[in-house]
Amino acid sequence: MLLAERREGPTRLNPTLLLAGLLVLAVALRFWRLGDWNFQATEIFTWRDSQTPQFSNPRPLGYLLTYYLVRPFLPLDEFGVRLLPALFGVLAIPAVYLTSRRLVGTRAACFAALFLAVSPLHILYSQLARYWSLVFLLSAIYPYALYVGIRERNLRALLLGLATCVLAVLAHPVSVLLIGGVAIWAVVTYLRPADLARTWTTMWRRQSFRWGAVVAAIALVVVLARLVYLLQGWISKHDTNPGMGQFLSRTPERPGLRQIVLLSAYAESLMFPLVIVGVAGIYLLWKERDRQLALLLTCLAGFPLIFVALLSLRTTVSTYYVLPTAPVFFIGAGAFLDRLFNVDWRMGPRWLTPVTVTALIVVAGVPSIISDYRDGRRYDYRGAAQWLEKRAAPEDVVFSDQHMVLAHYLPGNQVQRLRHDTAPLMESLRAHESGGGGTLWIVAPAPSHIFRTDLKRGGLIDWIYDNCQLRHTRGVGRVDLRQHYLQVYRCPPAASGALRHQPVTGPSAVRLRREREGPSPLDGSTYRQSLLDQQLPIEGHPAISHRSQSKVGGDMVTAP
Repeated sequence: MLLAERREGPTRLNPTLLLAGLLVLAVALRFWRLGDWNFQATEIFTWRDSQTPQFSNPRPLGYLLTYYLVRPFLPLDEFGVRLLPALFGVLAIPAVYLTSRRLVGTRAACFAALFLAVSPLHILYSQLARYWSLVFLLSAIYPYALYVGIRERNLRALLLGLATCVLAVLAHPVSVLLIGGVAIWAVVTYLRPADLARTWTTMWRRQSFRWGAVVAAIALVVVLARLVYLLQGWISKHDTNPGMGQFLSRTPERPGLRQIVLLSAYAESLMFPLVIVGVAGIYLLWKERDRQLALLLTCLAGFPLIFVALLSLRTTVSTYYVLPTAPVFFIGAGAFLDRLFNVDWRMGPRWLTPVTVTALIVVAGVPSIISDYRDGRRYDYRGAAQWLEKRAAPEDVVFSDQHMVLAHYLPGNQVQRLRHDTAPLMESLRAHESGGGGTLWIVAPAPSHIFRTDLKRGGLIDWIYDNCQLRHTRGVGRVDLRQHYLQVYRCPPAASGALRHQPVTGPSAVRLRREREGPSPLDGSTYRQSLLDQQLPIEGHPAISHRSQSKVGGDMVTAP
């Protein structure tokens, strides 16, 4: 007995009906508010490259599919470019279910599909106009099809694995890393001199195996050649243009710490409970059920994670690049929950413990799911552009994080990339003060947690506090640890004389009137101290502290 069919007993729930229910849930979670959010930084590249896709692009598949399947029928706006990623996200549910059922059984497959359907990370990638949901879909098929094809000498499975492997590499070259996991498993399992000679002699007699071996060898050479070429180009590009990304992200410089941050960020995005249970499931497969399968899952997760972590010592990488390993953890988690059903706890019904663990895993992702439907896990650059459009003159200069996104929504102004180097900001400010340029505006995310934007490097935030005035804040509160508040600064601060002509109401109006009239003789010292200690409301932001007032100068009011 080789795979999962031999382990199943009767199940009370109809798996087909359960899968249908999970598909309905997946459609609802992945298509709700799909076109509501503005583009995120990397989505701009998808929008651009889907207009005129090129076969020379290192990851052309997603762009070509959008161009030929969506563009003839829908405009390539926020909804249009996200349509196929959402569809691929839905299709991943039955793909993971069928793969898991083949490997670890029906009940384990139901758990794996459930965890994937409600995964905040997978929902996010399904609503992201990039190729990552397609990468996940194909990565949930091709390495496991190759495994079945090799282990069972199943030509159909082998051909399916090779075909989906090619598609996965065309979706993104990082998908090829899973081949390394399959190769390590095959070497460890079959590379014994006596067994290898006997197996090779037996299988080589089959004409189908000979043709399959030739096709596999050619595909492997092509894939490896393409991977080496793309990797060299990637490293060279980042060496020539360090910090070329659109994000003011914090990247630890110390070797070791950078790798820890990378792997912990990936585990956090998958949810730590799911990762822990997935690893435990692989361990139980090794100890009790199927060592070959456990070895395969370990290699499929371990090789890409180690490779990308080592690559980060040389160049810039992202947690996106380890996404092909994600199906491993869903399959392992399903196997663990399936095993729990077979344990006699003698303290209650057998379903109590696995259902409790399932609930803990699902509930851990609920805050992120709720929060993502509030702001799309994106900064509101479209809203910031609409605010600036009413206030910025055509000659004004705007510096922004994710500058391509803001430029897309603010075509009437010059938008430049905001860097940690403050020299371009000072140059623009001096041009304005000398009468040779317009007002300087800065659009930057408010600092949140360690994996997000960092404004401290190079003294950027201190320069902003010393020379600019916070005029506007965009964003909504989230339930989880992430925050996506976007702040708009005006440099230099608006002159107090100009503010007198603006209709100001509320506490700011009281303060301005008192400053013009002078402090009351009855409470002069008390009033002066209160001006230092009080907090003034700003449009879109509840309050700003005295430190920020003293830094930015001026009155925190928003011009109509």
